[in-house]
Amino acid sequence: MKFNVNQKDLQRSLNYCQGIIERRSTLPILSNILVNAANSKLTLTATDLDIIFINQIENIEISEEGKTTTSSSIINDIVKKLSSGKKVNFSLNSENKLQLESDNTKFNLNCLSANEFPVADEIFSDNEFSIHSKKLLKILNKCKFSISNDETRHYLSGVFFHVSQIEEKFYLTAVATDSHRMSISKVNLKEKVNFEPVIIPKKTVYQLCSILEDYDGDIKISNIKSKIKFEAKDSILISKLIDGKFPNYIQVVPKNNNKKLESSLKLFLNAVDRVASVSLDKKDGVKFTLSKDKLGLSVNNTNSGDGNEILDVKFEYDLSISFNSRYLIDIASQLDGDKIEIYLNESGSPALIKDPADFDSIYIVMPMKG
Repeated sequence: MKFNVNQKDLQRSLNYCQGIIERRSTLPILSNILVNAANSKLTLTATDLDIIFINQIENIEISEEGKTTTSSSIINDIVKKLSSGKKVNFSLNSENKLQLESDNTKFNLNCLSANEFPVADEIFSDNEFSIHSKKLLKILNKCKFSISNDETRHYLSGVFFHVSQIEEKFYLTAVATDSHRMSISKVNLKEKVNFEPVIIPKKTVYQLCSILEDYDGDIKISNIKSKIKFEAKDSILISKLIDGKFPNYIQVVPKNNNKKLESSLKLFLNAVDRVASVSLDKKDGVKFTLSKDKLGLSVNNTNSGDGNEILDVKFEYDLSISFNSRYLIDIASQLDGDKIEIYLNESGSPALIKDPADFDSIYIVMPMKG
């Protein structure tokens, strides 16, 4: 095997691979990436057995085709430190030594045989549809922060993906919840598609977002029983799905929240962030004391002190309610417009948060006691 590749292209591809590979893998081969040079393309593959990521770099000068595997973290660390945009020459001098050369730098890296590397061979042809990368990125970004970290309820440790219908329109809908807060975001589909509801694991969601951020084009989505495949122009991500039943989230959406609080998004976000500064981990409740067109925000921490701020808002009622400040900051940071709308009911009832600039996304937050 002998080829050369641009440092920048290789660096980008290796960065994605790093997101997949587990730091402490019990199988040495899973710490490696599969490097395959053939047909003027360099294909890099990384897997943790639950996710497989394949990335292609096109128009590579290959003088000898071949494949091998080498440590992902070491090659990534080396390539990161080479001169940006320079040519990197690779040659496989023996079965277990890969030579990497650029400018006056030379490395010989240990290899394991490509035959040991686990590869997927499933055929994905069912339930295939396409969606623009930025639309998919939008609904994932608006939901991913609500994914649960509670491993006992594994069915909440991912994003619930399904097709929903409202009147004559079809939507790809994403939902995530940790049972204290919930995010729901949907995007319009051009036509009805056959797609079974699935729960995509948290790690896959974050890896997918990093690919989508750099890509502007259509993504092809297909799934078979227990796996889902996302296909971009030069990348493929295949992931196992979470086996479990996602709760009926529609039941959780409050129906009687008629007390509407409207505020400038920037002023609200900054005020909550400021008063929460007195809380060391931002987990303390921020108390809302509401009266006509006034919102009093207060945080009280027994170890560090208290913070208070008054904000001018639009509101017609008297009400006191507390929320986890981190949850409010997470949600407010995802809103697109310059206003935030919070629909309230009683002090013990969940709040419904809307973005007037995005009718396709809503958020629900449970209040805190006290």
